[in-house]
Amino acid sequence: MGGGRGTRLYPLTKERCKPAVPLAGKYRLVDIPISNCLNSGYNRIFLLTQFLTASLHRHINKSFHFDPFGAGFIDLLSAEQTNLSTSWYEGTADAVRRNLEHFDAHAHDLVLILSGDQLYRMDFRKIIEQHIATQADVTIAAIPVPVSKVEGLGLMRVNDDLSVAEFVEKPKEQAVINSLAISPAIEAKLEAKNEEKQCLASMGIYVFSRDILRKSLNNQMKDFGKEVIPSLLSTSRLFSYVFEGYWEDIGTVRAFFEANIALTDALPPFNFFDRAAPIYTHARYLPASKINKCNIDHVVIGDGCIVTDSTLRHCVIGIRAILGENSNLDSVVMMGADFYQTVKEVAADKAAGKPPMGIGRNCTIRRAIIDKNARISDGVSLSPEGKADGEYPHGIVIRDGILCVTKGAIIPTGFTI
Repeated sequence: MGGGRGTRLYPLTKERCKPAVPLAGKYRLVDIPISNCLNSGYNRIFLLTQFLTASLHRHINKSFHFDPFGAGFIDLLSAEQTNLSTSWYEGTADAVRRNLEHFDAHAHDLVLILSGDQLYRMDFRKIIEQHIATQADVTIAAIPVPVSKVEGLGLMRVNDDLSVAEFVEKPKEQAVINSLAISPAIEAKLEAKNEEKQCLASMGIYVFSRDILRKSLNNQMKDFGKEVIPSLLSTSRLFSYVFEGYWEDIGTVRAFFEANIALTDALPPFNFFDRAAPIYTHARYLPASKINKCNIDHVVIGDGCIVTDSTLRHCVIGIRAILGENSNLDSVVMMGADFYQTVKEVAADKAAGKPPMGIGRNCTIRRAIIDKNARISDGVSLSPEGKADGEYPHGIVIRDGILCVTKGAIIPTGFTI
């Protein structure tokens, strides 16, 4: 599922959909669920898209190619007008409903439904095995969450055999949240112990038996969490699959920023270095990054970067990033650039009073996200400290307390915020 507007992730979604947002220096968010599928042995994938799809489609077409003997594919299904509907997707359930005919063209017994914008690593074979063993109609992946951190999540109350007894989408009343707490029997089975009460929160990952999926969508319901799942409680066998690994819903600017910065830790919560389950992305064939006389502490650097005589601390530097001399970056996610500028292009830009792509000399930047192809001139100082959320000059937006330089923005010499 990759069709949401991603309004809470704006301005990173100003020109792209959420699954296309760059991640961890060289990836896109959509690479995570696709790689999880491939590493689990599932290679028949439909990607349902709707808003600002160009960069997402381009990335998929460049990144994922299947040999003709394995029957694998990634089929891009954008919202379209048909003889039955002229509207866009109106929710997750509506998107799946309107593409059932495409799924039915391939023999299958089960459908695995995933979000396109979450950071986690899961072997889907385990949830499928449980689904079959319990003879479930629907299995919902769930993660234990302390009751103090369940805001905005769909919660479920499950019996000791993991069958779902109740499902509440984004409850706000504390009494309701407490009533959904995990039972002592299930709590005892969890590997990680927590002194605070916990609830099982839906991860937005579902396994449907084919016939149940079709029957559950034979109506006008638009959303799985709000409508379809609660409607099935009294008529179908719903089970929870408990997942205890790292999982982050990249729904807000702060969540995106913190998930990226966490990757700079010595032992990050998400491991991109697992050779048994690699994360696949576009093979760009870029040169190795070149680092000249720099002071670097806990930094992730993508391919093809040139960093000169600068200080970087807790930063994620994306592909083709250029950093000038004597710049200081602290807690910065820099997405890099889509292409290298030629010497002539840089000279023409300078003649026109326009800085080249990247970060210039003598800049100080902290707690910031710098989107692709941004041009930051010399002597710029950027920080969100003491500033309210809102839009600022030269394509700068502060959101969730994080300063964002929008894609392609031009920051003039000496500008300070």
